Amino acid sequence: MPVFIAFAAFLLLVFGHRFGLPIRSWVVSGEPFGTKRKSPGQKSGVRTAALEMVLDHDSGRMEGRCLKGRFNGRELSSLVESELLQLLDELRSTDPQGAVLVEAYLDRRYGGWRDRKTESREKAKRGPRGATMTVNEAYDVLGLKPGAKEEHIRAAHRRLMMKFHPDQGGSTYLAARINEAKEVVLS
Repeated sequence: MPVFIAFAAFLLLVFGHRFGLPIRSWVVSGEPFGTKRKSPGQKSGVRTAALEMVLDHDSGRMEGRCLKGRFNGRELSSLVESELLQLLDELRSTDPQGAVLVEAYLDRRYGGWRDRKTESREKAKRGPRGATMTVNEAYDVLGLKPGAKEEHIRAAHRRLMMKFHPDQGGSTYLAARINEAKEVVLS
């Protein structure tokens, strides 16, 4: 229970300003009445395997630079939304911490990007139950030969999900692809 209370307090401090609660000024100033002012010009930075980010404390502006991959050497501000989404997809498999930073950058620069990405995925869906992969791709994902029996498909799905489910240390992307493959093959 104490952990839950601490977590709830943390969420209140981080997101309370979205609900009009003046808590953020206490945290930033360190004083409940805001008497102490922070010094201007402060910045903080973080570096992951594939990304370097800097946050300007005065303006709240974030800037980053790609250190590896397809966009190596490019500033995030030079990338358009579609390129940032490609970078995000790339980082999800190679640098999960960098992916979180790019999500935060997208949240600041393109507020509704998550909704637009969901909408574009729905438009791109084709095939049974909205699947986006072919039957041959689905068999490849499951590690089966085309025409496998239903019991083998279910067993392969179960085996892969036990290995790649997010609760087992896997990723949500891989788990979704495995589920999608089972749906495509069984339809």
